Amino acid sequence: MAVYKIFPEKDTFILSQFPAQNTGRDEILEVANYNGINILSSAQGDLPAVNRALIQFKTSDINNVVNNIITGSAFQSNFKLYLASAENAPLDYILEVYPISGSWNMGTGRVSDVPKTEDGCSWAWREKSGSAAWTTAGGDFYTDKSGSSQTFLYTSDKDISMDITNMVKLWNSSSIPNDGLLLKHTSSVEFSASYVSTNYFSMDTHTIYPPEIEFKWDDSDFDTPLTVVTSSDFIVAFTNVKEEFEDTAIYDFRVKARDTFPTRVFQTSSIYLNSKVLPTSSFWGLKDVKTNQMVIDFDTSYTKLSADSGSNFFKVYMDGLEPERYYQLMIKTTVGDETLIIENKDNYFKVVR
Repeated sequence: MAVYKIFPEKDTFILSQFPAQNTGRDEILEVANYNGINILSSAQGDLPAVNRALIQFKTSDINNVVNNIITGSAFQSNFKLYLASAENAPLDYILEVYPISGSWNMGTGRVSDVPKTEDGCSWAWREKSGSAAWTTAGGDFYTDKSGSSQTFLYTSDKDISMDITNMVKLWNSSSIPNDGLLLKHTSSVEFSASYVSTNYFSMDTHTIYPPEIEFKWDDSDFDTPLTVVTSSDFIVAFTNVKEEFEDTAIYDFRVKARDTFPTRVFQTSSIYLNSKVLPTSSFWGLKDVKTNQMVIDFDTSYTKLSADSGSNFFKVYMDGLEPERYYQLMIKTTVGDETLIIENKDNYFKVVR
């Protein structure tokens, strides 16, 4: 199974309160509705007011993944943003994403700039203050071209993970130009009496949580003469972990399994060398060592282990990981009625530039 990530070439958020302000170098993307009740100062501009985020990924990166890296025609593409903070978020809410219609300039502003920077995209302008205006203030976007949405419930994870596969296919086929995507609250929230602010890490963040598109597809192949583990009393070892990988590397990690106490048989070699493989209900994942956060989570459709005549294995694309960080290899497997998470703190590696 395969997972591949790409990161933005530009992003910003735009504010109806300040139609010419640019925030292209801000570390946060704010998607919000200010109602004039919680914020009363006239210095805040016209209220109620709305903030929307714009994010664009390179067409060449998208085409390279879809045309050259993914094996087969079936894949899934998820747009992912990581929540930094939220204020007054309702128990349940919906965010929407649409493909942008028309080019725009990221700019160099930050929301805290005094005076306000106006050298890039804003609520009123595509490029900079006084240049080409959006046809509709707040950004032009296709409402009939494979938009997506995500519903957030009180108990659900507040990070964004939206399926934008159809949008990616439109960009890849040149059915519509790739001018990025626009993230917003629903029309029932925007310019309403509601007050909600959701803040996400931008590409300028100093964390490991920049925006991303995560591509997933099935490249697994379970074809092995080896015996499959049937008891939960077994040992797993990664046999070819290196200390470091360059961020351009593509690597097959090998995973060998054997019974903890093998059945004694007559043979000339040690019975402890008799390898087995983990069952088809086995999956891999990666965890950031410092933050303890899953970078690639176990996925029953897209992170299955493969198996051949030697062992289980899986492929990792290092350029989809943040460089200069350490990652721990993990396995999740179900043997009989028992599900096990296998994580040995010695099984880690670093991605370097």
